[in-house]
Amino acid sequence: MRVDKWLWAARFFKTRGLATETVLRGRVHVNGVRAKPAKEVRLGDLLEISVGEVRWAVTVRGLADKRGPATVAATLYDETPESRVARERKAAERRLSRPLGADLGARP
Repeated sequence: MRVDKWLWAARFFKTRGLATETVLRGRVHVNGVRAKPAKEVRLGDLLEISVGEVRWAVTVRGLADKRGPATVAATLYDETPESRVARERKAAERRLSRPLGADLGARP
């Protein structure tokens, strides 16, 4: 199965076009190697995905030809413990940091 189609089916991206664009920009690695959209994904492959500031490291556990419900998509991969800890830490940092303009107290 193509990596761009798998990323879409696993619900990392809303559209397959966004998945393809992200892969073309070099933000997806399969087993440590930069992937092209047509790269075949197999069970057990390690995918490193960068979406904005969020980085995922997941192991492929299933393949799906069609995009299904989120409960099914969650069974297609297992996130590595290191990735989960780093992602949660980054999310906590974003929540604690103040947005720009928060200290103005008035309209810009």
